[in-house]
Amino acid sequence: MTATLTLTQDLIRRRSVTPEDAGCMELITARLEPLGFNAEYLDFGETKNLWLRRGESGPLFVFLGHTDVVPPGPLENWASPPFEPTLRDGKLYGRGAADMKGSIAAMTTALEAFTAGHPNHRGSIAVLLTSDEEGDAKDGIVKVVEVLKARGGKIDWCLVGEPSSFDRLGDVIRVGRRGSLCAVLRVLGVQGHVAYPDKADNPIHRFAPALAELTAEVWDEGNEFFPPTSFQVSNLNGGT
Repeated sequence: MTATLTLTQDLIRRRSVTPEDAGCMELITARLEPLGFNAEYLDFGETKNLWLRRGESGPLFVFLGHTDVVPPGPLENWASPPFEPTLRDGKLYGRGAADMKGSIAAMTTALEAFTAGHPNHRGSIAVLLTSDEEGDAKDGIVKVVEVLKARGGKIDWCLVGEPSSFDRLGDVIRVGRRGSLCAVLRVLGVQGHVAYPDKADNPIHRFAPALAELTAEVWDEGNEFFPPTSFQVSNLNGGT
């Protein structure tokens, strides 16, 4: 069993449902501090953030990730317990195996191997972890970046360990990130009974033409790095 797989299993066993960290950061700190990484916890509210850095000079290369996971949902839908890592048919199953405790483990073991072979490497290496990515994402990376900017720090390169793919996991490396715009739209009508539509004004029906127009809109054509911008409705609620 590889060191990366073993560490991934140790991380999965920690029930770090957002915004909980459940000891994941302490585990990574214990692995990297003996290698010369200085650990700093930058916590905001219920969110834990960890900044580990080795070296003081530039350029600075940062590995970025999150330790929190989404709730597992109904346990009866799992073939094996979500927080008990299970190897089955050559694959590792468990909440966060792909998103993204496997990546955190790979980053950590890669840093262990790199610093062993290059103890006097040029520049600095850092790891930035948060427990607030799957939730509101208000007290995580954005707050840490504000702290670093206030100190005059500069990140030259950053590798984000989020999983991505075209056809199978790991078959592509993304070179940037699209932005997003979220909104809540409230359409008012007149309450009534479905048996008497003439006495009501259904706000869903009022919204339907606008929804059709928005989904048909061509926002841009994308480019060689990013697909075209899309419009998505994630939730639609009406009635009482």
